[in-house]
Amino acid sequence: MTELPHESDNSHQSDDATESVTSQEGKVSDNTTEDVPEIEAEQPVPSYKRTPDKTDKSIKIKKALFALIFLIIIAVIAYGLYKSNQHSEPTIVTLQGQMQMQQTSIASKVSGRIAQILVTEGDTVTVGQQLIEMDSPEINAKINQARAGKQMAQSQLDKAENGARPQEIAQAKAAWQANKAASDLAENTYQRINRLYEEGLMARQKRDEAYAQYLATQDQTEAARLQYDLAMEGTRSEDKSAATAQVAQVDAQLDEALVAKEEANLKSPIAGIVDNVIVNAGEVVGQGVPILTLVNTNDQWVVLNVTESHLNKFAIGQQFMGTIPALSSANEPYTRQFTVYATSTLSDFATWRPTNNDDGFDVRTFEVKARPTNTDDRIRSGMSVIVRIDSTNQTQE
Repeated sequence: MTELPHESDNSHQSDDATESVTSQEGKVSDNTTEDVPEIEAEQPVPSYKRTPDKTDKSIKIKKALFALIFLIIIAVIAYGLYKSNQHSEPTIVTLQGQMQMQQTSIASKVSGRIAQILVTEGDTVTVGQQLIEMDSPEINAKINQARAGKQMAQSQLDKAENGARPQEIAQAKAAWQANKAASDLAENTYQRINRLYEEGLMARQKRDEAYAQYLATQDQTEAARLQYDLAMEGTRSEDKSAATAQVAQVDAQLDEALVAKEEANLKSPIAGIVDNVIVNAGEVVGQGVPILTLVNTNDQWVVLNVTESHLNKFAIGQQFMGTIPALSSANEPYTRQFTVYATSTLSDFATWRPTNNDDGFDVRTFEVKARPTNTDDRIRSGMSVIVRIDSTNQTQE
């Protein structure tokens, strides 16, 4: 019972608090009502039905799907256009070749010592220009020997052609006449002795001796006459032919020695440029040993290694353009037109295997040779040649 006042006090306090809160809420509501316009107070209260929300969400999902599909279609079309443009652009293949020129090695046919070198590397030479002078005593000795033999053979030929001298003819005639006089004397002596023998005044031995002397003088007379006839007739044709052949043989020996001398003094067989001098003056070189090399600047070509997939760009007689970097400047490339004149396969790069696999065949490599339309003396062997070709129109199976 004593606690009731307290409870009443609490209830009073709570009532007072409630009233104060209510009064404050009324003040707040009054203030709010005063600030908000009357139009807002008249807005309808939104409904909270669940069915319209689901419909809006499905519409948004459909729109998002349609947008995604549209973007995918646009991306596919753009990719197709990109690939088509990429295939339409040319694909450039770069090949690197090398310039070559005709090289000629100069060697001596005879052995000897290098006496003098008349050219240096880089000199321009003409056909027949002397390059090397060699000293060969053996060749000089052969030349002298051949000349002496020629003089001897020529004198024999002249003697055969001219025949006997008039003095020799006169001597032969005198010998014939002397032997004829002796034969006549021997004949007369034999006749006298034979008459005496028949009369019985001479012995038979004497007659036989006179007869033998008569026969001997007749034979000597006949031999002297034949010698005279031979002198008058001259040398036989066979002897003349033999003497002529002897002279020709010696002439051939002399020509051989002179040719060896000429070969010792080497001359240029072609017109070109001295590329390399191998020997020095004073060295002894053997037969067939290279002494120097020449290059013919008018005989130039480029060598390219081309796979067979690009070989249709390099048919025989086909032309293409090539750039030589060694002769090019920063702003002006040095280009030349080349014409293909030879192609050959290189077996070292690939081996042909005739199979029917789906993976395909090995691609072989071919060596292509082409000459420039216009030669240039500045081009040297070993210079690179850059060739660019369009490989988009290659024939494929």
